[in-house]
Amino acid sequence: MTFSKKSLLTIALAIVLFAAGGLYLKGRTASQSPATQSAKSSAPNSIELVASDVVLAEKHSMTQGLPISGTLKANRSAMVKARVVGELMALDVREGDAVKAGQIIAKIDPTEYLAKQRQAQQQAEAARAQIEISQRQFDNNNALVNQGFISKTALDTSQANLNAAKATYQAALSALDVASKAVEDCSVKSPLNGFVSQRLAQTGERVAPDARIVEVLDLSQFELEATLTPADALNVKVGQNAKLSVEGSSQEVIAKVLRINPSTQLGSRSVLVYLGVQGHPALRHGVFVQGSLGTQKIQTVAIPLESVRTDKSLPYVQVVQDGKVVHMKVSLGAKGEVDGKALMAVPEMTEGTQVLAPSAGALREGTLVKLPTLQK
Repeated sequence: MTFSKKSLLTIALAIVLFAAGGLYLKGRTASQSPATQSAKSSAPNSIELVASDVVLAEKHSMTQGLPISGTLKANRSAMVKARVVGELMALDVREGDAVKAGQIIAKIDPTEYLAKQRQAQQQAEAARAQIEISQRQFDNNNALVNQGFISKTALDTSQANLNAAKATYQAALSALDVASKAVEDCSVKSPLNGFVSQRLAQTGERVAPDARIVEVLDLSQFELEATLTPADALNVKVGQNAKLSVEGSSQEVIAKVLRINPSTQLGSRSVLVYLGVQGHPALRHGVFVQGSLGTQKIQTVAIPLESVRTDKSLPYVQVVQDGKVVHMKVSLGAKGEVDGKALMAVPEMTEGTQVLAPSAGALREGTLVKLPTLQK
């Protein structure tokens, strides 16, 4: 195909004009893009909330509490020990068995002690017979002295012999009591009502005096030893109540302050407070509990405890001011319960402040929000 010179110039001019138009459009697009992006980034975020996302800070009457924790201990416990030496003939109780005060829980071979008891009994009978002999001799000598046949010295001697025989008899009776006590100690009894928590000996063992056989715990009353700072202990009084939650259980138990240690602990300067807890099926000796000790009633502005966020260095709550989200720092105050809801006192907050609930999520400061109509 043959092109004329004029056609070639026309084609070349068209190509140049097309390229120039492309460069112009590209430059305009590039010059407008930053402005468009800037306008888009400067446009404020906005979110619409539902009624469950917002709560109002309200004034409540709360019980100010101190956090306490510790290990429960049975108020009454006993380590049952052997009182005499001998072979353990029987031990029928095991861990978890219920026992009653005075119940025989173990027996030690009494053969040797029965023999000693018989020996003491016979010595006592011999001493009593000697008293009878000395008494007759004294009576005879007394009659002879009255008749003038013997001297007063002989009567004094018979009186001394009678007194010695009586003393020997009393000593024999005491020895008999000791032997009888040893026989009685061969039957090991529980000193209290409770449950066996440890079995520390086995049938057939030879036990020594003070050898531990079983431990018995009375689970009808527990005690908690709580450690408080001297400042916190100033507001604690005997009779105040505490709510405790048991490790591994959702049930709560009530404790009452029984005693307060009058002195501080060396080193830590802390004060020990002792709380009593009634027996409960969920409680065991040595179980860990924690809760709050109520010290006084206060009137304060409070918000749901779950609204306090701790994903920053300092605790804060998300509040709505002038239609925007503001992160308001709060100090952790008194905690309590109202109508089954856990609340935290925030005296620095104004009553009626709109607070975001956890369902609203974490929002940036300055986020615009649309609020539903709230009713107190």
